[in-house]
Amino acid sequence: MKIPKTYAAIMAVAATTLALTAGDVTQTWEKTCIKCHGPDGAGKTKMGEKVGVKDFTDAKYQASFTDDQAIKAVKEGVKDGDKVKMKPLEGATDEDAKALAAKVRSFKK
Repeated sequence: MKIPKTYAAIMAVAATTLALTAGDVTQTWEKTCIKCHGPDGAGKTKMGEKVGVKDFTDAKYQASFTDDQAIKAVKEGVKDGDKVKMKPLEGATDEDAKALAAKVRSFKK
């Protein structure tokens, strides 16, 4: 089956757009995460201290969770019993979640 050129072009543009969206993790961090986790991931913000976020710069804390757990937290949020500690990132793709997990790992000192 031959794929029409216009369809192939549309798919190429869509793939490029998705890659750019997933790659723009800094914008996502600034828009949705910085309020609690801070610009450096240390969690030393008013809201971060209020909800008790962990310090992503701490190597010991970084060792306490897997990338898969970080990805799950981005996509599903974090709860403590019935209490929501972090809302899921609305509309996050697997690529978005992986990029944010990598961003979190980059804070380790």
